[in-house]
Amino acid sequence: MDKLTDEQVERRLSAVLAQRAAVPAEKLIGGLLRTLDLTADAADEFTFPALETTARERIFGGQVIAQAIIAADRTVEDEKKIHSLHSYFLRAGDETKPLHFRVHRDFDGRSISNRRVVVRQNDKVIFNLTASFQKPADGLTHQVAMPDVLPPEQCPSALQHIARNPLVSDEQIEHMSMPRPFDVRSVRPEGKDPKARQYQWFKTVAPLPDDPLIHRATLAFASDMGLLSTSMIPHGLHWATPGLFSTSLDHAMWFHDDFRADQWICYVMDSDWTGHARGLNRGSLYTQDGILVASAVQEGMMRLAPKGD
Repeated sequence: MDKLTDEQVERRLSAVLAQRAAVPAEKLIGGLLRTLDLTADAADEFTFPALETTARERIFGGQVIAQAIIAADRTVEDEKKIHSLHSYFLRAGDETKPLHFRVHRDFDGRSISNRRVVVRQNDKVIFNLTASFQKPADGLTHQVAMPDVLPPEQCPSALQHIARNPLVSDEQIEHMSMPRPFDVRSVRPEGKDPKARQYQWFKTVAPLPDDPLIHRATLAFASDMGLLSTSMIPHGLHWATPGLFSTSLDHAMWFHDDFRADQWICYVMDSDWTGHARGLNRGSLYTQDGILVASAVQEGMMRLAPKGD
């Protein structure tokens, strides 16, 4: 399909940007914080209530990761902070049904604690997560330098990328333009690129509380935005490609240093393998001054139906 003209892109953007601007940033952040507010039902058991309505076909994976972090943290000593997590998406979740979180206290040592979180919906396990927590400690330090990237102010917004894609319908753009608590700026190659690299800047649209746990849960939430699409780049695919089905299978993350998710984070992503209907994606998350604060790895399923099916 031919590329859209600048005038066509501007027409598609004008209405959706107005829709986004109509919702105050503080209200969006309030919604994000309510998402992280779980109800304690019993010892080591928590619930997130059902929503009355939803425009999503399934619960966003980053949301469940963030909520599981919150549930696990509630059972750990205050001085221990999450430093790693490994999780699996087993079934699609439904936002109109409650989520039940059961935390298993697998290990408590002097400096490390380990928790396993099992998430159920309709009595079926839809997600599980194992997380490790550590007391602050001094030790050897090194990091890989942040790549040379454009600053966020010079990067197009995620909505601009979507509006320029002729495969994305006006209806899909309207759906994607729903006000969200993150400001996202993206740089992604057009067409096929064997290097399979992209990056995006993101931050919340308004300040968050000072609690480091909120910032780590929010970063985990955002780390599921766009990572899976990295392994599509060598094949010239996009989430809107006709006949493409993609979904996350697992998600792992390591927290290296303190940060604020309401300040710019650069998410540098690459993929060094696809095969057997799966793709492996890696991400490094840096503050604007180049500190590597987290790493993420995700494998996703990608199935492309033959043309005509």
